[in-house]
Amino acid sequence: MWKKLIAYYKPHRLLFALDMAAAFIVAVCDLFYPVITRGMINDYIPNRQMRTMLLWAGILIALYIVKALLSYFMQYYGHLVGVRMQAHMRRDVFTHLQKLPFQYFDGNKTGTIMSRIVGDLMDISELAHHGPEDLFISLVLLIGSFVILCSINVWLTLIIFCFIPVLVWIAARKRVKLDQAFTDSRVKIGEVNADLENSIAGIRVSKAFGSGEHETEKFQRGNMAFVESRARAYQVMAEFFSSTGFIQDLLNAITIVAGGVFWYYGKIDVGDFTAYLLFIGIFLNPIKKLVSFVEMYQSGMTGFKRFLEIMAAEPEQEAPGAAVLGQVKGEIDFKDVTFVYDESKTVLSHVDLHIGAGRTVALVGPSGGGKTTLCHLLPRFYDVAGGVVSIDGQDVTRVTYESLRRNIGIVQQEVFLFTGTIRENIAYGNLEASDEQIVEAAKKARIHDYVMTLPEGYDTYVGERGMKLSGGQKQRIAIARLFLKNPPILILDEATSALDNVTELQIQQSLDELCHGRTTLVVAHRLSTIKNADEIVVLTDHGVEERGTHAQLLEKKDGIYRELYDVQFKAL
Repeated sequence: MWKKLIAYYKPHRLLFALDMAAAFIVAVCDLFYPVITRGMINDYIPNRQMRTMLLWAGILIALYIVKALLSYFMQYYGHLVGVRMQAHMRRDVFTHLQKLPFQYFDGNKTGTIMSRIVGDLMDISELAHHGPEDLFISLVLLIGSFVILCSINVWLTLIIFCFIPVLVWIAARKRVKLDQAFTDSRVKIGEVNADLENSIAGIRVSKAFGSGEHETEKFQRGNMAFVESRARAYQVMAEFFSSTGFIQDLLNAITIVAGGVFWYYGKIDVGDFTAYLLFIGIFLNPIKKLVSFVEMYQSGMTGFKRFLEIMAAEPEQEAPGAAVLGQVKGEIDFKDVTFVYDESKTVLSHVDLHIGAGRTVALVGPSGGGKTTLCHLLPRFYDVAGGVVSIDGQDVTRVTYESLRRNIGIVQQEVFLFTGTIRENIAYGNLEASDEQIVEAAKKARIHDYVMTLPEGYDTYVGERGMKLSGGQKQRIAIARLFLKNPPILILDEATSALDNVTELQIQQSLDELCHGRTTLVVAHRLSTIKNADEIVVLTDHGVEERGTHAQLLEKKDGIYRELYDVQFKAL
């Protein structure tokens, strides 16, 4: 895992090397103070060498100025390394998310994914900057103080350093508990973020049902689970810090007692003893840094493990040497197609269906019959468990994702608009489109006149997920987006079922124009919208049960389509 983390340092190795060099010089500067103090107490002050004393005092001030400048460099540019690494990781994980199949998002909450991308990477950034820096400074100070302390008194130094293994043993013993505790708290905060994201997105529903108290209680359960998890983590941290802190305090007491005994027997003079006490203070600082590093390490590496879990998720795989799907006529074949969801539920079983180029085929049937799933197999949102889906005779698993999806347009019941302007959302159909092309697409979708009544026109902000627009307006923008994309194959998945009858009729006219000359699959519950389809296919969990035109299917008195039709229109 460390190798993967180190790989993110490579683009910033020069700045990182300079940061480490600054850290080394700062550590060396800290070692000078006790040495100069020792010289002053043992030599310069007793011998009244005022000039030499002032000279060394000036050198000490100069060193502190250098240390201040280097500390500024470390704080600014060191953090910059961490932030750039964080941005690099965030870019990688976002790019990877774009390549993951629908199954991944079916099984992972949006809030949990966001928690990993934002919170976890922030802790990784802190570790990436402070971790190596603190370790390096600590090692320099430990080694430097050990060497200098040995030059003062070897035996006293060995007595003090005997306690280092005790600290290492405590840290190693608590490390596993810290890892488990921090991992659990990460999972819990991810769940809290997921609940929060879900509650905010559904705020209109909760208000409509007056269930704000229920949502608060539900959120509070997750919130308290996080508190309990974090409390366990802090309990382990408390055990760690209190035990290591006790050893550090014990070192101070042992240093004073042992140093006093050595001075009593004439093994050390006052200047050396004073320098020794100062060096012990320097010696304890890196130990404190190392103790703090353990918490930082656990938090950062736990976040990095969660980052790697996303990066390890299997992306959508193209076949070796996948061809580019070009010049599409629109002939579609489903041959003996079987689809199993989550390896347990069979949604489609041995489905055979041929759709001629330029024809409009409607899929109807009871809920759960696999209509939407069948449509999702065409652009490979999901892959078949058996059989072949082909366009113009080409197996869709043998062509590139980009060329496949470029030739397919989808309008769904729930239109998703990105936070931004009307112009930006229409342009999503063709990011290189000119303003004239965007306006033309809007006219075809019959949304242009409405846009022109807005004070900011096409630059009107649509709100999060298009909340500032009505359902019909959002559908028109989605249709304009497809006019701009101009794909040879269309999928209309309950595109008008959420609209009122008048709006549905108006949008249906735009859809009819959009479908003209294109192969179109229509998923519909309202049978009135598909009367003019070239063919209607009745799909159930047993596969294709019936197919034919509207008139042909109505002639089957005991047919499924006739039954659906009678149920819908009996009340009219």
